[in-house]
Amino acid sequence: MRKVRIGGGQGFWGDSNDAAIHMMKHGGLDYMACDYLAELTLSIMARQKLKNPKKGYAADFVELFKNVVRESHYHKTGILTNAGGMNVLGAVDACRKVCADEKIKGYRIGYILGDDIKEELPELIKEGIEFDNLDDSGLKLKDILPDIVNANVYFGHEPILECLNQGADLVLTGRATDSALFLAPIMKKLGWDGSDQDKTARGIMAGHLLECGGQGSGGNFQYDWRNVPDMDRLGFPIAEVSDDYLHITKAPDCGGIITEQTCKEQFLYEVHDPANYITPDVTVDISKAQIIEIGKNLVDIRNIKGRKKPDKLKLNIGYHAGYKVAAYLCYAWPDAYEKAQYAAQIILKKMQRKGLKAEEIRIDYVGLNALHLDAADMTKEMCENINEVVLRIAVRTLTKEEAYKLVPEISPLQLNGPPGASFFGGRAKVEEVIGLWPTLIPRDALHLKTYIVDT
Repeated sequence: MRKVRIGGGQGFWGDSNDAAIHMMKHGGLDYMACDYLAELTLSIMARQKLKNPKKGYAADFVELFKNVVRESHYHKTGILTNAGGMNVLGAVDACRKVCADEKIKGYRIGYILGDDIKEELPELIKEGIEFDNLDDSGLKLKDILPDIVNANVYFGHEPILECLNQGADLVLTGRATDSALFLAPIMKKLGWDGSDQDKTARGIMAGHLLECGGQGSGGNFQYDWRNVPDMDRLGFPIAEVSDDYLHITKAPDCGGIITEQTCKEQFLYEVHDPANYITPDVTVDISKAQIIEIGKNLVDIRNIKGRKKPDKLKLNIGYHAGYKVAAYLCYAWPDAYEKAQYAAQIILKKMQRKGLKAEEIRIDYVGLNALHLDAADMTKEMCENINEVVLRIAVRTLTKEEAYKLVPEISPLQLNGPPGASFFGGRAKVEEVIGLWPTLIPRDALHLKTYIVDT
């Protein structure tokens, strides 16, 4: 029976490399895919590249690549990643240098360009594409065109598979969808042509179960986190896929756990409608899927269905949305919450006298309701007896000067406000705010190109 074994080596930009290195050495992998991109990551990378044209990709991956390129080369374990971010060519050059330093010859690097369409937006608008904001259709893209930082399309498996078909050992992309990094090598190894939508959906969900790294193997685990073994050396999940089954497991001799419950939590993560999970490659229906534990650290996933892929692709646009500053003051028992509330009132009165022009003002009480918001326990007993609370006050403004008005008003409250205040971390810094404009784009408006280079 044909089968493919693929590991999820990263869950985000900044994740640990330990599990990826371990699975490359001990996981018996055919491929490893590493996801580095979240919604705002590309905007951050775009700003990096503006300051330094050599940056704009996930340099973390280059460090990981140094540690696994020999295993990849000698054991023919393919690596796929969207670490290219906003500077795919920069990532390619960095990986070629790694190969040169390690004296590895004949290693093929495939890469994909074309998901960044920022410069094409004005012409596409002229052609009649509306780019309505999915969160607020009343907004018009033309109003923020001068402020756009990046515009990247989420694309599917096709160009990644094309690179693999040309013999790529490593595939570097920009904003490929997380799951497409896994689907493409599954299709390559098993010879799938995409005509069987149920198989395609199974490949997508294999990627979905792996794309968040340790979150699928006991990390961030709500159900039974106390009993996750050896979390200090957490192993990441591995999928074994055939024409007939999808199994989730992990490498031997590492921490973490693969159970029915870990898979269920990751299965539903970021899936708004289980019967209608939309990806560029297929629309997935997991509403009747079965998750069955069939052995220690071995789970079988069944009854995943697929339907036609959407006509449009998601486009995420990042744009300059002003400036922000967030400042903190700690208050201790007794009356910690009451003191923090009073301090907030003092600051707001001062901001009013200074004529602060703010787009948003947010006040949170960390330790009480900053995470749970309206669902927090705000009973009289809780508020009066809480040991400590941190006042967080944040403002968003259109200019740096307006945001800075808050900064000098925080530390004086140690002596000029309610008793027991503690100021930490130095003066707050004014930072740029990047807004997100989620929208859709017709498939035929995207023109991706694949390339291969040899070391």
